[in-house]
Amino acid sequence: MQEIRIGLVGLGARALGTWLPLLQKLDGFKITTLCDPVPATHRPALERLADPAGVTVCSSYEDVLRRTDVDAIALTVRCEEQGALAAMALEAGKHVHAEVPGAHRIEDCWRIVRAVERTGLTYQLAEQTRYWGFVDAWRRMVADGELGKITFAEGQYFHYHPGAMFRDPETHRLYGPDDLAEHPGARPTWSQLMPPIHYLPHELSPLLSVLDDRVVEVVGMGTDGPSAAHPEISQPDLQVALMKTAKGAVLRLAASFVQPHPEGNWHWYQITGTTGRVEWKRAGHDHPKIWRFGQGPDLVDADWGFERPDAPAAARGSGHGDADYYTHIAFRDAVLADQQPDFDVYRAMDATAPAILAATSIEQGSRPLAVPDFRNP
Repeated sequence: MQEIRIGLVGLGARALGTWLPLLQKLDGFKITTLCDPVPATHRPALERLADPAGVTVCSSYEDVLRRTDVDAIALTVRCEEQGALAAMALEAGKHVHAEVPGAHRIEDCWRIVRAVERTGLTYQLAEQTRYWGFVDAWRRMVADGELGKITFAEGQYFHYHPGAMFRDPETHRLYGPDDLAEHPGARPTWSQLMPPIHYLPHELSPLLSVLDDRVVEVVGMGTDGPSAAHPEISQPDLQVALMKTAKGAVLRLAASFVQPHPEGNWHWYQITGTTGRVEWKRAGHDHPKIWRFGQGPDLVDADWGFERPDAPAAARGSGHGDADYYTHIAFRDAVLADQQPDFDVYRAMDATAPAILAATSIEQGSRPLAVPDFRNP
């Protein structure tokens, strides 16, 4: 196989904004099929293709899975069945590159893992924050023992995005609560119905990558819905999870989509060890910080960034601090070499399942729950 024939499923803003451009720009990919159950999305997607000739457009996912000119599914959907759709593709003989969060039910996590084990196909979660430059720097520091034994880490994703909480079922256009008077037919999107804590893979994936660890226990807590900031939105303003890892570290993670928050400062992380601490910046004018035991009383500025100093030219401008490039080439290289990616299906579920169980914990009165090890059923 010299190139991967892609069926792009889900033609919303994420697909059109980054996936379509990158799949056309990077070597090794050929888009053969576009699919979305909403017909209004088809033409805008076709118009973004440099060469739409020969590209099939359809509304049926099952039709895509039956096609012989599709080697892999690029799954850019936002729905409760996201994990089941990925498993269906693997079971139909297609590789899968799936958008975060990957799944919303533990049984779907298991179904994905079992499908990969049976078929040997590649599944990769398109989680890009693990490829950021500062995450790579922290990973090397922890591996070299510069922070000592890691005891505590934090991550939060506060992305104020009320404008994505309602959708017109006919046009697929997104609306916020202030638009409902003019668009009474708009219905809640899955982004609103989903527990916000489900979106933690963007925080868990980089942290677990740095720590080379997995979560074994989780407990969740959150504010009550509907949103206090936007009562028209049923989703709680924020949810928080405490997690224990196999190596004994404690993690605190939080997620919010309707709590007002400074623009652009969506992600924040910190890692504390017995001999030092690193943390990401909290504001646009701020700097990342580092503290080393015995070398001063306080944190000092560091010069890490999103971009990697070793990034090739093709990565520049790919999206999310150049990190989108790395998710696509990792998937491409794994499929073309007939091998599993470093961020394999087990690590993907390590970043997905604890978030699902955090929401379950909240539903059960903040009861601690064990996290399965998908390598050992």
